[in-house]
Amino acid sequence: MNRKDFNTYTLPDEPGIYFFKNGKDILYVGKATSLRDRVRSYFSRDLIDTRGPFLVKMIEEATDIDYVKTYSVLEALILEAHTIKTHQPVYNTKEKDNRSYNFVVITDEEFPRVIIKRGRELSMGVSSDYLARFIAGPFPHGEQLREALKIVRKIFPFRDKCVPFNNAGKLNSKTQNSIPRPCFNRQIGLCPGVCTGEVTVKQYEKTIKNIELFFSGKIEQVKKNLEKDMKLCAREKEFENAEKIKRTLFSLNHIRDVSLIKVELTPEMAHQKGLPFRIEAYDIAHISGTSTVGVMVVIEGGEIEKKEYRKFKIQGDEKGITIDDTKNLSEVLRRRLGHLSWRLPDLIVIDGGEAQVNVAKAVLAEKGFDIEIVSVVKDEKHKPKDFIGKKVTVNTWSREILLANSEAHRFAIAYHRVMRSKLYK
Repeated sequence: MNRKDFNTYTLPDEPGIYFFKNGKDILYVGKATSLRDRVRSYFSRDLIDTRGPFLVKMIEEATDIDYVKTYSVLEALILEAHTIKTHQPVYNTKEKDNRSYNFVVITDEEFPRVIIKRGRELSMGVSSDYLARFIAGPFPHGEQLREALKIVRKIFPFRDKCVPFNNAGKLNSKTQNSIPRPCFNRQIGLCPGVCTGEVTVKQYEKTIKNIELFFSGKIEQVKKNLEKDMKLCAREKEFENAEKIKRTLFSLNHIRDVSLIKVELTPEMAHQKGLPFRIEAYDIAHISGTSTVGVMVVIEGGEIEKKEYRKFKIQGDEKGITIDDTKNLSEVLRRRLGHLSWRLPDLIVIDGGEAQVNVAKAVLAEKGFDIEIVSVVKDEKHKPKDFIGKKVTVNTWSREILLANSEAHRFAIAYHRVMRSKLYK
């Protein structure tokens, strides 16, 4: 397929999943906040630079595009995982094997936990920590799955770590406490009260069944179950429970999955959605390799956004922490790009010369991102003397670039001093 072929399709600006097909065979399936924008991105001129030769080959083999619209991004995420599991599209399984994917696991316990596990953990067999009664996945996007589970948990509060009341009560009987202290998640409404005995096994089982149906893509069945339970409670004059179920149904019908949309934003899409131009600047600080730290600062719409600043304590590799700033910069960028829930920048600003620029480009290529880079070159007094990057970008954003670079240096030094002070206490 090519851009001309794509132009014959009319895709909606709505969430859903899309298929690249060759005849009846599904080559690749993905999810999208906007089906139109996401699929169009596969036909950009710089696809090989931004997505790599692997997906270029897939596009060349594809002869057709299909899609399924969903009510929300959350449903698209779940439907994508279900479709990958069912059809095993060749380019999905080549891109990542199941050992690298994430899975939702519901444990086989009296009060089951809902947890996330890597495929490699599941492939190792039975864990001493849990037996699984239900496994959903594979989910290609780990960060998005974690955000999705947060949304699901607000609708269907579940247990993940706390000790059930029938066990906790026994532990506390020695101290004459009849009701254990509620866990933190119970206090904020994310646990139904398993630890305090507020929910029975039978009641909790209904919640778990609905979560299983939800992650199986049977959301309409979940709604029918809730409507049936609500009517039953009303008939039995259990009006408080009926109202509670009504609120759950409302939440299910009005899923607020803004966090999942944010995860998928690219700089191009951010501009289309009217978001301010975002610059992220990075710097490294240390003294002879000790207390080595990295930082990220953010300028949005020309203004400092301190709440977006991030600190990175350099971890190094098996050889330890190095004084090589290019290697440390590489680590910081890799770790930052692993946080896909943070909005991606329109421009990355770094400190240094061609070596630093090449390292940054290599990390971006490895992670599959096409983000412009500008480096600020300093003189022997550490004053800016030149830029490496596109002249039009430098001319347009020179004030913001220098501000970001200066802030990154200040923030890195401040963090480094904090770490040094801890070292000598």
